[in-house]
Amino acid sequence: MNRKLIGKSPMSLRKKTLIEIGLAILFVAFIFIRGAMINEGDLSIDFANKLQGPSLSHIFGTDQTGRDMYLRTIKGLATSIQIGFLGSLSALLVASVFALFQSFGNKYLDKVINFIIDLSLSIPHMMVLILVAIAAGRGLRGVILGIGLTHWTGLTRLLRGEILALKDENYIKISRAMGKSRLYIFKNHILPKIFPQMLVGLILLFPHAILHESAISFLGFGLSLSSPSIGIILSESMKYLIGGSWHLAFFPGLLLCFLVFAINRLGEDVKHLLDPYSYHR
Repeated sequence: MNRKLIGKSPMSLRKKTLIEIGLAILFVAFIFIRGAMINEGDLSIDFANKLQGPSLSHIFGTDQTGRDMYLRTIKGLATSIQIGFLGSLSALLVASVFALFQSFGNKYLDKVINFIIDLSLSIPHMMVLILVAIAAGRGLRGVILGIGLTHWTGLTRLLRGEILALKDENYIKISRAMGKSRLYIFKNHILPKIFPQMLVGLILLFPHAILHESAISFLGFGLSLSSPSIGIILSESMKYLIGGSWHLAFFPGLLLCFLVFAINRLGEDVKHLLDPYSYHR
């Protein structure tokens, strides 16, 4: 019994968590940096090598125009990482603004914010994302704006719960009694306490943003066809799967799953690192 307890000590869990965080960051960083190094010349058209299967020269095969699928996949994932991060950051900023308003303690303002959250949740998520992306002109800007305006609700409710718990703390009551402003209380007392939740929420929004960007690009409402995107790659592959070109969809889809899993795992590990007691909940 003692050996089992030693084998599952908090220190070993901490080391395991740190190793998983390091591996996830390295994986995401490799894809982003490698994708940034790929230029248009690396993705040049070569019809003589079109629709080739995986080989030593092209480990993911080639597409319908002879472009290397490995390079296209890495470039598309790098674009998804960029969009996912900026979209998640936009959603975090929206949630932070609402959290600031809720920290004021105004019951009427809190009801208005809750009404806006319920209204946003009552509308189909993908429909709003598509409409916002189209209204903003599609492309990179439209997708980021759409993600930012559709992914803030869950994080806002989480921050609201944390703020309601903090408002009854004695040091906040003392600050109010001393005449400190609401902005001062939020910046010096509330924000440091909810920052871990904001950080974990940002990371966990990341994979959702990547999947939604890929989904609307797959449907034709996201990035333009000339832009590198996993959604566009998967959409194009549908035309050639019946001909036996399975590699056009398999490898991009597999790496997309790995990327989403790695980022999601990163968020869970950061959560456990910031709150060790969550292991036992």
